[in-house]
Amino acid sequence: MNITQTAVSLNVPDVEASASFAKTHFGYEETMAADGFVSLTHPASSTNLIFLATGLATFKPAEIAGSAGQGLLLAFVVEHLDEEFARIEAAGARVVTAPETEPWGERYCQFADPNGLIWQLVEWVA
Repeated sequence: MNITQTAVSLNVPDVEASASFAKTHFGYEETMAADGFVSLTHPASSTNLIFLATGLATFKPAEIAGSAGQGLLLAFVVEHLDEEFARIEAAGARVVTAPETEPWGERYCQFADPNGLIWQLVEWVA
């Protein structure tokens, strides 16, 4: 198998709200959009991020077409976590968890977008 690209697709009630959050706070860029659909890329990542409006008939299987979010973390490894945290917080994002460090060296913080998706930044520290 030769995987040439990866995408994460998430159902959300308000596609534009999550897309705007990703563009404003995380540096994503819109590559495609249609009614109920936005595809984003990031200049430093090969993974696309896609938001679909909850309830689109094209989402299959229909029995799992609910809104994403419960138990889901969108985690991004970054450098200078504290600086990124300060920048995103100052821009008005809702803070879920201020920076803290786990005993195993994972320093992280979390934000919630308007649809309740949790965006986590991680920096590995010694």
